[in-house]
Amino acid sequence: MANQPRINLTLVSAIRMAKMLKSSGAGEGSSQVYEYVHNQDRPDKAYTTERAKRKGMANAASGRIFVTIPADHFGPILAENEPVRNRGVLVGDTWGSRLECRQWGGHFPPITGIAGQQNHGAQSVILSGGYKDDEDHGEWFLYTGSGGRDLSGNKRTNKIQSFDQEFKSANEALRLSCRKGYPLRVIRCAKDKHSSYAPVKGLRYDGIYRVEKCWRNVGVQGFKVCRYLMLRCDNAPAPWTSDVHGDCPRPLPAIKELERASDITERKESPSWDFDEADGCWKWMKPPPMSRKKEKKNGEPSAASRKIVRRTVNKKPLSEAARKRIQKEFGCKICSDVLYQPVTTACGHNFCKLCLVGVFAGRSTLRERNAGGRNLRFKKNVMKCPACPNDLADDWYDLEVNIELKNLIAKQMRECENFSSAFEKRTMDEDSSEDCENFSSAFEKRTMDEDSSEDLSGNSDNEEGSEDDEVELKPEKPSKQRKTN
Repeated sequence: MANQPRINLTLVSAIRMAKMLKSSGAGEGSSQVYEYVHNQDRPDKAYTTERAKRKGMANAASGRIFVTIPADHFGPILAENEPVRNRGVLVGDTWGSRLECRQWGGHFPPITGIAGQQNHGAQSVILSGGYKDDEDHGEWFLYTGSGGRDLSGNKRTNKIQSFDQEFKSANEALRLSCRKGYPLRVIRCAKDKHSSYAPVKGLRYDGIYRVEKCWRNVGVQGFKVCRYLMLRCDNAPAPWTSDVHGDCPRPLPAIKELERASDITERKESPSWDFDEADGCWKWMKPPPMSRKKEKKNGEPSAASRKIVRRTVNKKPLSEAARKRIQKEFGCKICSDVLYQPVTTACGHNFCKLCLVGVFAGRSTLRERNAGGRNLRFKKNVMKCPACPNDLADDWYDLEVNIELKNLIAKQMRECENFSSAFEKRTMDEDSSEDCENFSSAFEKRTMDEDSSEDLSGNSDNEEGSEDDEVELKPEKPSKQRKTN
C-alpha cells in the first residue's frame, strides 16, 4: 500500500459536497457543533481533533478508558474493574504519558497533580517535583499541596510562589482523606529530578499510601504551604525493593518542621484503610465511600462528563432526497446505509464498524494446524475485504473508528437539514403571502357584494312606497314670523 497509494474517494466526494453546499448558501450562520465521542468509540491511544489549537499531547484528547471504575474511586484497581487484561493495575505498572495513565484509571486529571473533591476526599496524587519543599523517602514522603502561584492569563504552570496556600479544594480533599484514613494511589513521574525513587521515564504506579498528618508551614520561597505526611500501606512490595511481601505497619517518622507548623491535623478515629492482623493484609476496615458520580444510562454520557459546549439535537428527520444524497456519498459497502461508526481499512474502503465485525464474526486471524499428532506453526487466515481482494488480517486489530469521517458525516447531515429547513421556510412564506393575497381579494369581493346588495335594498324600498294606494296629506301650518317695526 505504501508503494501504491490509493485516492480516498470518500474524502473527495465529501470535499465536493461541502463546496456545493457552501456555494448554495446552506449552513450559513450555523454554529459549529462538536459531537460527543463515546468511550467505546475512542481509539486506544490519545488523539487530536480539529478543536486542537496546537500540536502535541497538550491538546490531545483522551483515548478509551480501559477500566470500569468511576473517577472518584478510592483504593487499588482490582481485576474485576479491568476487563481488558483481567489483572487490574499492579504496582510497578508504567505509562508513557498522563493521558495513558488516565486510560488505566491510575490518575484521572490530565494536568493537576491531586485528584479529589473537597467534600469527598482525594483518590490519587502524582509526584512530579513541582515544589522544592517535597521530600521523598520511598516508603514515606512529604507532599506539598497545590496553589499559591499566579496562574492568571493563559499560564499553565508557574514555579514562583506568590501567596499562601490554604486548605481549600484539592488541599482540603487531602485533609479529609487524612481524617478518614482513605487509601491514596501514588504515581511517581520521571520529571521529579530530586527524588531517587522516581522512574527513569514516564510514570509508574507505586501502590497505596495513606495521609497520616497535614499542616501548614512557611516554605522555601517564604510563603505558607500545605504539607502532608504520607506513609505506604500496600500489600505488594515497592518497585525499588527486593522484598517479596508488602508493607507492615510502621511507626511514623519524626518530622522536624512540625515544631513550627500551624493548622496541624491528625486522625482521631480509626482509619478506613488499615492492616488486618487476622488476615495479615491491608484492606477496607470500614465500607468505602460511595461514588458521587452520576451513572450513565443506556450508554449516554453524564452531564458532568460532557466537554462539548455547543451541541444541537436533530429535531426533524432529513428529507428523503437529502438522505439519499448523503447515502450515496457516505454509504457503507455492506449495508448500503449511511456510515455509522465508520472504520477505514488499509485499502481505503469505509464500512460500518458493526457491519465489518459481523462479516468476520467467529473467525480469528490465525488458525492451528496439526499433522500426525504434531502441532505445526500457526497459519494466517485470509480475511478478504468485502469490497476488494485485499487481506485485512494484518491490520484487523488496528481498526479504529474514523473520528474525522464521523464528524464530517454529522456535519454534512446537519447542513443538509439546515438547507431543507430554509427551503421549507421559504416555501411556507410564499404560501402565506399567497394566502394573504387571496384573503384580501376575497374580502374586497365580499365588500363589493355587500355594497351592491345595499343599493338594491334601497331601490326596492322606494318602489314599495310608490305603490301605496292611500296617502294622507296634511296641510302645512303657517310659520310664525317675527314682527319687525
